[in-house]
Amino acid sequence: MDTGRAGLIATMPLHAITTTYGEEGLRERFATEIGSFPGADRRRLADALALAARLHAGDRREREPYLNHPLRVAIRILSHYGVRDADVAIAGLLHDTVEDHSAELAPGGGRPAALAALAGRFGPRVAGLVGAVTNPDYDPDRDRNEQYREHIAESLERSPWARVVKFSDFADNGAGLIHTSGPRVDRLAAKYAPVVPVLRDLISRPDTPLSEAAKQRVRAQLDRAGERFAATLGRPEPSGGS
Repeated sequence: MDTGRAGLIATMPLHAITTTYGEEGLRERFATEIGSFPGADRRRLADALALAARLHAGDRREREPYLNHPLRVAIRILSHYGVRDADVAIAGLLHDTVEDHSAELAPGGGRPAALAALAGRFGPRVAGLVGAVTNPDYDPDRDRNEQYREHIAESLERSPWARVVKFSDFADNGAGLIHTSGPRVDRLAAKYAPVVPVLRDLISRPDTPLSEAAKQRVRAQLDRAGERFAATLGRPEPSGGS
């Protein structure tokens, strides 16, 4: 890779990398971020990226390959949050695989078998983190957005490291709302807006395993997301921002 381009990609905002260099640029940034990891961890991270790329190969997210989303989630965990834990980054790469592609992970076995397949390949901790951020099957007779909020609150209460994966996922979804068009914008804003206070509470918990600088960064991301959702929905943002 050209040295000048490498230096630029190493410092660019993630959505700017996406716009300018696409998936290739995000892969380059990811490779830079994991370059200092021990060889065994780098191989596991590369294996997780290869699996995510295979499972999401046919998926799209608005105008981009879906793989860009888990790549940004993992890079944000490593770079913006300062987490140097391969399991957490792997969970970031794979966080949507069980929800979206359990049949490919474990044909005929459903989500429990898919999580077991991840545990066999990457270890039970990775599978536990992915399981914690995987949305359950919802009761069709209840409001889906309320069930989503309840799931986030209950699941992340029990798993501090899964909070880190969800913070990054949520930041990417909130930023991504700018790049979303049509009726989907209102639907996503209505889904995500009630979760902002839940995540604001969780980021302040003493057992949330991030530095204070990273927590401040997450708070700022949540505040921006809350403002964006409120503007989209045409109502005042709930109080409680920092």
